[in-house]
Amino acid sequence: MKRHHLKSQTAQWLAVLTAAAAVFGPFPESIASNPAPPAPGSPAAEARRWFQDAKFGLFIHWGLYSLLGEDAGVMDQDRLSAEQYQKLPPRFHPTKFDAEEWVKLAKSAGMKYLTITAKHHEGFCLFDSQLTRFDVVDATPYGRDPIKALAIACRKHHLKLFFYYSLLDWHHPDYFPRGITGGFTGRPESGDWKKYVAYYQGQVRELCTNYGEIGGIWFDGWWDRPEADWELDATYRMIHDLQPTALIGNNHHVAPFPGEDFQIFEQDLPGQNTAGFNKAAVAEELPLETCMTINRSWGYDARDDQFKSVEQLIRTLVGAAGRGANLLLNVGPRADGTIPAELTERLRQMGLWLQVYGESVYGTRRGPIPPQDWGVTTAREGPSPAIYLHLFFPKDRIPLPPFSSTYHAQAIGKTTPLRLEGSRQGMQLVVPEEVRTPVDTVIKLTPATPGP
Repeated sequence: MKRHHLKSQTAQWLAVLTAAAAVFGPFPESIASNPAPPAPGSPAAEARRWFQDAKFGLFIHWGLYSLLGEDAGVMDQDRLSAEQYQKLPPRFHPTKFDAEEWVKLAKSAGMKYLTITAKHHEGFCLFDSQLTRFDVVDATPYGRDPIKALAIACRKHHLKLFFYYSLLDWHHPDYFPRGITGGFTGRPESGDWKKYVAYYQGQVRELCTNYGEIGGIWFDGWWDRPEADWELDATYRMIHDLQPTALIGNNHHVAPFPGEDFQIFEQDLPGQNTAGFNKAAVAEELPLETCMTINRSWGYDARDDQFKSVEQLIRTLVGAAGRGANLLLNVGPRADGTIPAELTERLRQMGLWLQVYGESVYGTRRGPIPPQDWGVTTAREGPSPAIYLHLFFPKDRIPLPPFSSTYHAQAIGKTTPLRLEGSRQGMQLVVPEEVRTPVDTVIKLTPATPGP
């Protein structure tokens, strides 16, 4: 495409955004201040751009808690002592774990990256750490490093690998003073916080040096002791020094800290707070991610059969994209390494949907129209700009901002062009019954090719 055509389409695009804001108002969430972004074109900036393009990742909660079938927080919820918990590693022997199968499942779902719990709040490490024997290699009959197998499989199948790491630790004796959780572990009420910080930083260093290039580190548990000196500045510098393209996120539920590369929302889309702890404003220009469970549990919970439908999950993925965010969708494997069929089937169905409608999700940013009662919009910029209307609840007519040039409208998967009616004061898209599809009717708006 000729350069002046690109300039013309950019001008059209800006006009659409301006008109949309005038008609529909801004997005409903407040905007937080954001640390300075990395230099344009730098490896860190390119990594953030890749992350925003990826849109969909697999979250995996797996650990000793999987043996008990009562979710990842069972140690605290059931008031299990560290001594009682110490009886679990000899029972952890996941002979059915297959890293290739896990990665292939993520690929079949249309996911672009995978985030695995290298260490959860229980303190048990799913990787071979030289800083503790409370890990999968030293403390279990399995005796192998599943994280290494996942790293190899992810490289083979071109998925990026992120490590979840809990700053909170219910097992380590130097995690003291205690936080708001883990008060029933029976550990002595003493410890050396500086030693614990050195311990966790040493393990983060291991994760950044022993598994090749990684996608990033996903921290959790800061909220257990928000007043503590976690030395995050030093931790973040170390990660960025060792892995220049690694992205850092922290599930702390407050405004992003300097050095963080994306903002996390848990069990809510950005700007929502049904879970009660997503009170932080949405960070301006920072990549966003929503982590979500398929049922109600993060780890394997044998009693939890409250599974979201495929329709709900697709609309959550699209709803995240329409707010400028990725969806990190969780599965909790059993202790033997198998992932329940209720989870795998839903992921594969999402992948089939993305094979048809993926262009309206991957590589997009949030669209010019904020979320409406009928759905959301996504947008693609560049040489082939497009706006995608995701109609979860189609209406006969969808109001649109006034356009300064001609746009074509067509439902993806259909051949008949749709009518745009109206004037400079506003447009309406006519959506006949025959173009509507279950789950999400996706309408693509493209500007008419300008003349020479």
